[in-house]
Amino acid sequence: MKLSRNNGLRASAIGALVVSGALLLSACGSDNNTEEPTKGGGTQTSAAASNIKCDGAKGQLLAAGSSAQENAVDLWVKNFQAACSGVEVNYQGIGSGGGITKFNQGQVAFAGSDSALKDEEVAESKKICKGGTGVNLPMVGGPIAIGYKLEGVDNLVLDASTIAKIFDMKITKWNDPVIAKLNPGAKLPDSTIQAFHRSDESGTTQNLGKYLSTAAAADWKYDPKTKSWPAPDGQAANGSSGVAQAVKGAEGSIGYFELSHATANKISTVSINTGASAPVAATSENASKAIAAAKVKGTGNDVALSLDYATKAEGAYPLVLVTYEIACDKGNKAETLPTLKAFLNYAISEEGQKVLTDADYAPMPAEIAAKVRAIVPTLS
Repeated sequence: MKLSRNNGLRASAIGALVVSGALLLSACGSDNNTEEPTKGGGTQTSAAASNIKCDGAKGQLLAAGSSAQENAVDLWVKNFQAACSGVEVNYQGIGSGGGITKFNQGQVAFAGSDSALKDEEVAESKKICKGGTGVNLPMVGGPIAIGYKLEGVDNLVLDASTIAKIFDMKITKWNDPVIAKLNPGAKLPDSTIQAFHRSDESGTTQNLGKYLSTAAAADWKYDPKTKSWPAPDGQAANGSSGVAQAVKGAEGSIGYFELSHATANKISTVSINTGASAPVAATSENASKAIAAAKVKGTGNDVALSLDYATKAEGAYPLVLVTYEIACDKGNKAETLPTLKAFLNYAISEEGQKVLTDADYAPMPAEIAAKVRAIVPTLS
């Protein structure tokens, strides 16, 4: 069994392994134990695969979308393929916008998106989901880290207003008085800030925009619904891994990407001054505190969520995203339906959610996870 990858450079969620091109993962048929990378490097044996129900899964399952959840999907696929003989799951981390396009063209069984389907995308999905519609099933959460490279500065603190001004090129020097006030005692250089953003359509970009539009409305005037970078300036890179690599390689740089990419590349991350008693670091635990307050705004089998980006709760990291697996509630292709359901059943299971924390993601809150677990078996 193998997982094909052709989306260029990718970073593993918890190891220090970086690979280019196609990634082939093979699993031994008789041994259901899997070896998972750890944060400190190396592997650990897990019996997670032995708890996975294959339920008739077979053949190839194609999926595409969010690069934010790419490292989480890698772990799920590795465990799933180790348990289910003869199955190949191919997930392309091409960005949320690209994944939705492929889904609505019938090219993939499900799409990963860091934002819920828009009304027009739901309408378009009905052409593919015969007798049904595309639904949003949240399965991965986590912090969007603001990563930076600045020699001699290990604990940078910023607030929403300052982040907005940096990415809008209103603050262009690291020793700007606004940054200095938030970081008393820090040796900030008189050097130009290199701000990197995504070049592709991205739910990560959209969630950053929603956060800035909510928490720094006076300083971020752009459309919070757009998946494309809205500001006129700055430097661009493709995918979360591309932005992370750009920041890693450029002194004086700053960018945004999922925490797993920061961890894998050993990139320093910003703590956010939310107005709580202390700045909040980008961690899975702190992101979980913010996501726990999410409200379900979808109806029926749709579990789209509403997030509070302006939270000031103690220890809650406000710059978060939730990645949805988007699938047809009805009208799925008969040949891929068993594999689709088995894979998504595992992803949202207790075992599937447990692997997320060690990979710098946040599992879904119990109430939301239970709702999704009830829906996946009904896909038809």
